[in-house]
Amino acid sequence: MIIHILPGAERLGALAARHIEVALLGVRRPVLGVATGSSPEPVYAALADRASAGTFRVDSLRAFALDEYVGLPDDHAERYRNVLLRAFADPLGIDDRSVHVPDGGDADPSAAAEAYERAIHLAGGIDLQLLGIGRNGHIGFNEPGSDFRSLTRVVELADSTRVANARFFADRDEVPRHSISQGLATIMRARAALLIATGAAKAEAVRAALTGPVTTDLPASVLQRHPALSVYLDCEAASALDLHLLESIAVVHDWRA
Repeated sequence: MIIHILPGAERLGALAARHIEVALLGVRRPVLGVATGSSPEPVYAALADRASAGTFRVDSLRAFALDEYVGLPDDHAERYRNVLLRAFADPLGIDDRSVHVPDGGDADPSAAAEAYERAIHLAGGIDLQLLGIGRNGHIGFNEPGSDFRSLTRVVELADSTRVANARFFADRDEVPRHSISQGLATIMRARAALLIATGAAKAEAVRAALTGPVTTDLPASVLQRHPALSVYLDCEAASALDLHLLESIAVVHDWRA
């Protein structure tokens, strides 16, 4: 594990974008796992800059989302497919058909989840999975208690997750109660993983995930077992880390503006 501690979101986004570019360099038809939420936004902005400059090639890139709400109409602004098109695909000039998201509008969400798991497999698996982390330690929508062996499936969202996501909706009652999410085993099959977190509100979850016991009570802790994990944090998200517990982990500080 390599942990990069940066002074702010802009610098974090720039270095994480460079990390993604280098990781996918030379892959003939790269598959990037993408996430929603506020944490990836500076990464996508920096990737768009790199794509505009011609250093990040997107013509053969395929993207697979971590998750999708169940039951939102196709045109809902917070449907994750629409969020990813706005924040990721359109700025980078990626064809909409290259962005794959679970079908949360399917009449049989469980069947849609199984189809999505197969689609990832048929694509050859994910080369690099971008991840955020929830305040309760979830990755994707794998809430506390999720089985480490879980594959893409329908999950019930925790109340704390719905409260946290209510800021994107008119009120909390509009937040869906279920989603289709890649499972923890699905995420761990990615050939490389990149975890990003910003802000003091994520500090305790980051500390527990990276230095606490590996437990289903905190799903992100399973990432300690990933053979190719890189972590990008701003100084606030890293504020609860005890660096003395990270003796076997490379920690990189970068305080340049």
